[in-house]
Amino acid sequence: MEQLEDFSREELIQVIIELRRVNQRLQAEIEELKRRGGAAPFSKGKRKPDPKPPGRKPGQGFFRFRSAPESAEIGEAIPVSVAERCCPDCGGELGRALREMVSTTDVPVQPKPEVRCYAVEVRRCGRCGAKVRGRHPDVAPGQHGATAHRIGPRVKALAHILHYLHGVPVRKTPAILEELAGIRLTQGAITQHALQQAGAAVGARYKALRASVQEQAVVHTDDTGWRVGGEGAFLMAFVNPVLSVYQVRSRHRNEEVRELIPADFAGVMVCDRGRSYDAVELEGVAQQKCLAHLIRNAAKVAEQKNGRARHFACQLTELLRRALRLSAGSAAMSRKDYCGQATDLNDELTNLLRDRTLRDPDNQRLLNGAGAQQDRGSLLRFLSEDGVEPTNNRAERDLRPAVIARKVSHCSKNPNGAKAFEAFTSVLQTIRKTHPSDLAASLTALISPRPASG
Repeated sequence: MEQLEDFSREELIQVIIELRRVNQRLQAEIEELKRRGGAAPFSKGKRKPDPKPPGRKPGQGFFRFRSAPESAEIGEAIPVSVAERCCPDCGGELGRALREMVSTTDVPVQPKPEVRCYAVEVRRCGRCGAKVRGRHPDVAPGQHGATAHRIGPRVKALAHILHYLHGVPVRKTPAILEELAGIRLTQGAITQHALQQAGAAVGARYKALRASVQEQAVVHTDDTGWRVGGEGAFLMAFVNPVLSVYQVRSRHRNEEVRELIPADFAGVMVCDRGRSYDAVELEGVAQQKCLAHLIRNAAKVAEQKNGRARHFACQLTELLRRALRLSAGSAAMSRKDYCGQATDLNDELTNLLRDRTLRDPDNQRLLNGAGAQQDRGSLLRFLSEDGVEPTNNRAERDLRPAVIARKVSHCSKNPNGAKAFEAFTSVLQTIRKTHPSDLAASLTALISPRPASG
C-alpha cells in the first residue's frame, strides 16, 4: 500500500489500462497457440479484407515471350484442313499460306544417362613389379578396383545445386536425380563428395570469397538461427549484388563480424541495430542502419501509446518514411533539389533526436538508440552516398533459402557439414549472381580438375 500511495490517481488509472491491454493481448496469444496445437504459426492468421490479385498488373512489369530452343528442328507440318479453307466467320476465301513456328519442350520419356567406358591399359614393371596405368583427362588416377565405376562431375554438381542452393534435403536428392536423369547414387556419396570438396577446390574458392569481402564498397550483413549437431548456432551472411559469403558460428559477437568486416573496413556496412555491430571495435566502420527495422520499432511504440505519448514515435516514423520516399524519387529530381531536401530532412531528424529527457520510458529508449545512430551518421547515409541502400532487405533475401531449408532439415549434423554448407552455399550463390546461365557448368568445372594426360 505504501508503494501505491506514491502514485497519483491518474497514474494508477494509466497503469490499470496498460495492464488490461497486455492481459488481453496475452489471452489472445494463448488462444491462438491452443488452436494451433502449440506449434509456431507459419502465418499471422489474419486475412486482408481486400487482398490484391496475384500476378503482374496490366502495363506493369517486364514482359517477354519465351525464346525458341537453340537446337530446334522443324518437325511435323500442320496445314489448314480442307474444311477450313474458307473463313469460319464470313465464309470468304483464305489468302496465301504463311508459316508460324511453335515448339514444345519436355524431358525425355525414359531418360538415359550418358555412359563413357574406357579400356585402361595396365602394364607391370619387369624389374620392381610396379603397375603403370594409362592416363586420360576424364579418368582419375585412383579410379580402379572398388571405385572403377564413378559418377561424373555434372551429376555431382547437379546434386549439390539441388541441396545447397535450392534447399532440397540430401536424403531426397538421389530420388530426384534418378527420376530426372535415370542415375542412381546414394546420400552418402553426395555427402562424402561435398566434405571432400570443402577441403579442396570449393574450399579454396570460398577462402578467396571471404578475403574479397573487405574489398567491397558496400556489404549487407544479417544473421539467422542455425543448428550444428543439435546445438544452437548462427548463420551469418555478408552479401552485395555480386557477392554472397556465409559463415556458421556458435556465437554472434563483434569478433565474428570482424572475421569478414575488419575494424579498418573502408566501405559501408548495411546492418540492423544489433549490439554486435555497435561494439566499440566497429566504431570506425561506416554503417547504414536498416530503416525498415527502425520504422517497425517506432510504429510499435506508437501503437501502444495514447495522447502526447504517441507524438515522438509518430514523428520519427514519418521522417524516416519521408527519407525513403525522397530516395525513391531521386531520379525524377534535379541534383540541387535533391541535395537541398536531403539536408533539410537530416536537420529535422537531428533536431528530433537531440539529447533530452522524455517522460515515457519507451520513447526514451527509442530516442537513445536512434539518437546514437544519428550521431554516427548511420540513419540517412543512403541519401548522400551512392550504392548504399536504406534497408537490409538484400541480406534477408539471401538468407531466405537457408531459412526454408531449415524447416525441412536438421541444419548441419556436425562441424564438417557446417563448413561444407558455408563453402558450397557461398560459391553457388555468388555464381548465381555473376553467371546465372552458367551455374551448373561453373560448378562442374570447379569440382572436376582435369589431370594432365601422359
